[in-house]
Amino acid sequence: MNKILDNNYYDLIITNPVISTPSDNNITYLNNRHSLLHIPTADINICDLVKYPFHTFPAIFTPTSTVSLEQTGVGEVQRNPALALFGQGVIVVVIDTGIDYQHPAFRNSDGSTRVLTIWDQTQQEGTPPSTFTFGTEYSRETINTALNSEDPLSVVPSTDTNGHGTAIASVIAGTPNILEAFSGVVPQSDLVIVKLKEAKQNLKRFYFIPDDVLCFQESDLMLGFRYSLTIQERFNRPVVTCFAVGSNQGGHDGRGALSGYLNDLALQPGIGISVSAGNEGNSQRHYFNSTLLEPYYNDFELRIGEKDKMFAMEIWSYSLGRLSIDISSPNRESTQQVYPAIGDCRVFNFVFTPTTLYVNNYVFEEETGDQMILVRFQNTTPGIWRIRLRSVENEPLSFHAWLPSDGLISNQTFFLNSSPDTTITSPGNGRRQLTVTAYNQINNSTLGESSRGYTRIGLVKPDIAAPGYQLTCAVPGGGYGSVTGTGAAAAHAAGIISMVFEWAIVREHYSTMNGLDVSRLMMRGATRPSSYTFPNNIWGYGQVNVTSLFRQLTSI
Repeated sequence: MNKILDNNYYDLIITNPVISTPSDNNITYLNNRHSLLHIPTADINICDLVKYPFHTFPAIFTPTSTVSLEQTGVGEVQRNPALALFGQGVIVVVIDTGIDYQHPAFRNSDGSTRVLTIWDQTQQEGTPPSTFTFGTEYSRETINTALNSEDPLSVVPSTDTNGHGTAIASVIAGTPNILEAFSGVVPQSDLVIVKLKEAKQNLKRFYFIPDDVLCFQESDLMLGFRYSLTIQERFNRPVVTCFAVGSNQGGHDGRGALSGYLNDLALQPGIGISVSAGNEGNSQRHYFNSTLLEPYYNDFELRIGEKDKMFAMEIWSYSLGRLSIDISSPNRESTQQVYPAIGDCRVFNFVFTPTTLYVNNYVFEEETGDQMILVRFQNTTPGIWRIRLRSVENEPLSFHAWLPSDGLISNQTFFLNSSPDTTITSPGNGRRQLTVTAYNQINNSTLGESSRGYTRIGLVKPDIAAPGYQLTCAVPGGGYGSVTGTGAAAAHAAGIISMVFEWAIVREHYSTMNGLDVSRLMMRGATRPSSYTFPNNIWGYGQVNVTSLFRQLTSI
């Protein structure tokens, strides 16, 4: 079996060597900076993995979503005869749970498909895309053959059983349906779909994620984005990629492998990137403390619910000194202090509770240089757990703690003294990719679940707010429903980026326009109510306004 699919191998994200090496079947190329190293899982337990740097394990991602085009000025711009921008000539890439390609929202008036290609990472019977080693690529011609057959799935067996990818693709580029009062933002663009395979079971076990949870691994998203680059080269057209998935893992500083990849590519002409901010704002899954005066320690409490028998918690410190950690169970059994170390994994079994704790107190995390503590809970006893962080050098301390994002843990598990700030999910913490938060376009209020900035290192995020409340969308099976969340908002923003690319690149007004240029135009032209100070950590630079954006470029 291909090692990238084989659960008998861990996938580790490694930095490419400066001097290239001969091809190796233990290596899968990701991009110019990173590759995957496949190592056997045999005879390796959780604590043995401490010899590999934490950042080499791909992060886990989950979907970030659960109506009006006039609200953002899209309709006004499209009715202007000098503009009339509907995405023609632009390719929209959705990297998500797949698509119901039979849905009318993705077909032309003659019944043919508007999908250029589907790369289904879960289907191994067909031919992978060129330069890729797994999955099956379906062309527009093959999809049209399927649509004209009595049994389409016998020709193209790619489906979307979750519905998230179908919804996101339709918000960006769905074919208008008058009866449903529905239209995507750019209904004349072409679609490219990457259906992500599920994260490997061995990676789920590393992060203590239940086997039956739907989630994706960072490396597959990176491969999806590399695929979008091959699409741009193949068709020689601008490409806009939407990431409506997010991760609560990592340092929330934009330094992860995927975030860094997007940050670099946002400078390339004809590449647009829209990223959801996440839906962690009111989840109570983030805790922050800064202790500047003696005594130099902080106690905080974590309530663990009945449903959450296994999960991981990350603590990131940027204090001057080192921190030790002490964890107490609901019946006051304690691990005692665990000090920072290199290559150390401590396992704790309690007497009066069946819980097992795995504690890695990394004196530094290689990608950032900051101290990071990974705590993994197994067979967890519900109740109030108490955690103490203490400065080893008796100096001021400051740290963040994050629980897994929505979908990986229930709402019954949360910090009792939580903070809604610094909850932007990866890859939304990167500097250059457009990070989109959601607001209720009906009453112009923020959505409580929308994640908030700033990043852990103080960058302004989110960048922009877009409509994200009950947007009409396609659902698998041919029907229509609604979608809410920052993933929906990112989809709306991706459609607007496509409009700008059509005007700038397809119509040759500014052929070298890149994703960063569009992001800055959207931020500059945003609507900013006088009741707020901008930028801020909730709205970013304001509500996206397409009419104002194009006033910066044209004489409308």
